[in-house]
Amino acid sequence: MSAITQSSKSRYRSRPLAATLILFGGAALLLFAICLSISVGAADIKLATVWDALFHFQAEQTQHQIIMELRLPRALAAALIGAALAVAGAIMQGMTRNPMADSGLLGLNSGAGLALAICFALMPGTSFLVTMFYSFIGAGLGAGLVFGIGSISKGGMSPVRLTLAGAAVSMLLVAISEGIAIYFKIGQDLAFWYAGAIAGANWLQIKLVSPWVFAGLFCALLLSKSITLLSLGEEVATGLGQRIRLIKTLSMIIVLVLAGSAVSIVGAIGFVGLLVPHVARFLVGVDYRWVIPSSALLGSLLMVFADILARMVHPPHETPIGALIAVIGVPFFLYLAMKQKGGLE
Repeated sequence: MSAITQSSKSRYRSRPLAATLILFGGAALLLFAICLSISVGAADIKLATVWDALFHFQAEQTQHQIIMELRLPRALAAALIGAALAVAGAIMQGMTRNPMADSGLLGLNSGAGLALAICFALMPGTSFLVTMFYSFIGAGLGAGLVFGIGSISKGGMSPVRLTLAGAAVSMLLVAISEGIAIYFKIGQDLAFWYAGAIAGANWLQIKLVSPWVFAGLFCALLLSKSITLLSLGEEVATGLGQRIRLIKTLSMIIVLVLAGSAVSIVGAIGFVGLLVPHVARFLVGVDYRWVIPSSALLGSLLMVFADILARMVHPPHETPIGALIAVIGVPFFLYLAMKQKGGLE
């Protein structure tokens, strides 16, 4: 036991001072980013007007109505989604010890897409609450297939095998979704979802999704110490008294809640959960008691600034936010793939 504890301590690094600075500085930056996001758009609005609308709302002023009914829910939705996807990715990477784990790469997004395609085709006009429920089911289906295929392969589950299984399952589920879209003529609705866009976010969606996201983030913090030990290896975690199966089950439920909530609003945005946890661990160390809140904050910042950039690249048109994040995410994914020992063997 002492040897295991000593070995784990040598790998258990954290930077609480850096984490504290990042959390407080990042919170201030996030507040500014949300205000900036509200002010930027087809009709630019001064930051002073944004501040006035937030604290002295006047219904008769058009700009105040634009801020409160359109832009504020959009900015808040971006922050919520960024936090949810980033923390989901951090949990998956810690739980599987796979540096390439991400809800988009391990079948959750494509599974949610298939469920929504079935929902759009067979139950048009379904309420957002039911749509969100279907996204949970689809995300669970996709994750279950990926982990099942990855674990039954010869030699057991490894990061590269899990990633390859995720790619194969994702392509299969996307192909089925496209087939449904062509047959039922819902290609435009599904294409908008796959592109990843946050323009249609509204207060109803935030009201329905935010309790799930906050509950998922809170539960992730409760499990953060166990996830840290699990990220050091199952042998270390078992030697320190952790119940591996229970931790993995609870972690997967949290991931499904966070990722399912996010994709039900914004669609299939990948790479947020891949990029942000790596940045967080680089800044604050490997203690998930700091990694999870830092990932949530950094994920919110990434999504809010990406949403701002999406409106500035080709005004007055909007660039899909998923495409902008993929510009950074794809090279980073390739970099991680090349770093894996043994390549694809």
